[in-house]
Amino acid sequence: MVNVLSGITVIDITQNVAGPFCSQLLGDLGATVIKIERPVHGDDTRHWHPPLWGEESSTFLALNRNKKSVCVDLNDPKGQQIIHELCKKADIFIHSLKPGSEESRNLDYETLKEINPSLIYASISAFGDKGKMKHKPGYDPLIQAYSGIMSLTGHEGEDPVRVGVSIVDMATGMWCLIGILSALHERNKTGKGSKVSSSLLETGIAWVTLQMSTYLASGKLPRKWGTGMSTTVPYQAFKTKGGQWAIIAAGNNRLFKNLCTALQMPELVEDPRFETNADRVRHRDELRKLIEERTVRYELDELVDLMEKHSVPCCPINTLDRVLNDEQVNALEIIKKIEGFRVKDFRIIDLPFRINDERGQLQSLPPLLGEHTEEVLASLNMTEDELEQLKSASVVG
Repeated sequence: MVNVLSGITVIDITQNVAGPFCSQLLGDLGATVIKIERPVHGDDTRHWHPPLWGEESSTFLALNRNKKSVCVDLNDPKGQQIIHELCKKADIFIHSLKPGSEESRNLDYETLKEINPSLIYASISAFGDKGKMKHKPGYDPLIQAYSGIMSLTGHEGEDPVRVGVSIVDMATGMWCLIGILSALHERNKTGKGSKVSSSLLETGIAWVTLQMSTYLASGKLPRKWGTGMSTTVPYQAFKTKGGQWAIIAAGNNRLFKNLCTALQMPELVEDPRFETNADRVRHRDELRKLIEERTVRYELDELVDLMEKHSVPCCPINTLDRVLNDEQVNALEIIKKIEGFRVKDFRIIDLPFRINDERGQLQSLPPLLGEHTEEVLASLNMTEDELEQLKSASVVG
């Protein structure tokens, strides 16, 4: 991919998942990302293990390619001055500090705007930068609970279930990226920087858009539907021989007829209980039972092939080992093995889009803690003696 953000410099003082995912995306698009970490400890995710990949946290490795690691103590005024100097020449500044704590560190929007009026200033928080909860910390499962996502996930009558991926964290990184790119576009027209705010809670609320609309329309709280949907049937997982599962999505009358033909159940098409989608929704439990009595006769791959032959949308519920070796996934070349890295058999999940049929460019692999401190500080015309004094005072590392 042409490095669309080549020449753009990012100062990134985020940690954990949402912010680092955002800055990694910027790096994948060609930006130079300077990741500021605490001396000695670094990003919290460096300590999120097991599992280790080689001798490093797999979580950190997944979220921090295309970055330079610089250790600076943001609680020390001298460390704050270093960030100010870096921001003078930067294009984007991203932080995930709790609202208010950026001001105590002289890293608030007004301070950095005065230093560099063209700076794009982006913040990621848990509950947002307004309201009585703005100072509260938050993580993905808390926001899945608070936003209502967890009330919609799992099976009716069972314990609460978290969505199995960090959907709120990573999506917040994406929303922040969209805001940053929008602000960059505006800067190209006006020359002025902007303040971009994003939060895990706003992401969680955005993800319940459809269910909230359903509630507003009906006045009834949505149920948990497991693998299914409230509005379409059959549109869920069905068991196959050996206990494996496949998703079948027959979302209209034509597809339902195709499904019945494939399973040799033509009588269901004429059954008044299943004549329309609305009928099928009302009688979902009876229909599911009848269909599954047939699907359990087939091996998983056999059922998927049968559905494909009859043009019925269907796919297996894959485990990650199947995903890794899947022919279609590998055809897209989104999972890439990296040779010569310090971690054996290292692989990355590349950008999930292409421009002119090319993905992002791997400029550098995840850095060691403080790997680029001297290199970056040297760009500020700092002498060796000054650097040693800062090191001895534990301001940098």
